[in-house]
Amino acid sequence: MGAETDPRSPRERMLAGDLYRADDPELAALIRRAALLVQRYNSTAADQPERYEALLRELLGAVGDRVVVRPPFYCDYGTQIRIGDRSFLNFNAVLLDVAAIEIGADVQIGPNVQLLTPHHPLDPEQRRAGWEAARPITIGDNVWLGGGVIVLGGVTIGPDTVVGAGSVVTRDLPAGVLAVGNPARVLRPLTSTSD
Repeated sequence: MGAETDPRSPRERMLAGDLYRADDPELAALIRRAALLVQRYNSTAADQPERYEALLRELLGAVGDRVVVRPPFYCDYGTQIRIGDRSFLNFNAVLLDVAAIEIGADVQIGPNVQLLTPHHPLDPEQRRAGWEAARPITIGDNVWLGGGVIVLGGVTIGPDTVVGAGSVVTRDLPAGVLAVGNPARVLRPLTSTSD
């Protein structure tokens, strides 16, 4: 069955990772909701930590204890994002959560990091018609993503892994390694606290 004749709603297709149209009215309303909450979050005064937390909990699917997300912060829907306890996202985090984004506990995310779940068809006619899809991203516990890291959809990064600044992660990374580059490649395992 083609995307044009699929009886599921665009939101159901989107959540399943299948082709959908982002301009569907239901999805457009969800994006507007998120955009308003993101705007409020990003314009909240720094001396109002309770307001930051309340807005973050309203915007995102799940937020653990002692999570810090420094504004400005950007996302598509928000509801597809889950952040574990004590995780930190620095300035200018872009989380395009068309599919689920799971961030574990004790994760450190540097400035200007992008987690990008959407992808577009290679077929030019499907792209022109506005079709897109997405794959989830999973970041394990105690991962550190250096500044400017880009993680593409479909990627899982194992616990305790470090990804060097400016790297582009296009495929899964195992637990406990140092990875760098474009595309990111494992340099070595991280075997001690002195690494």
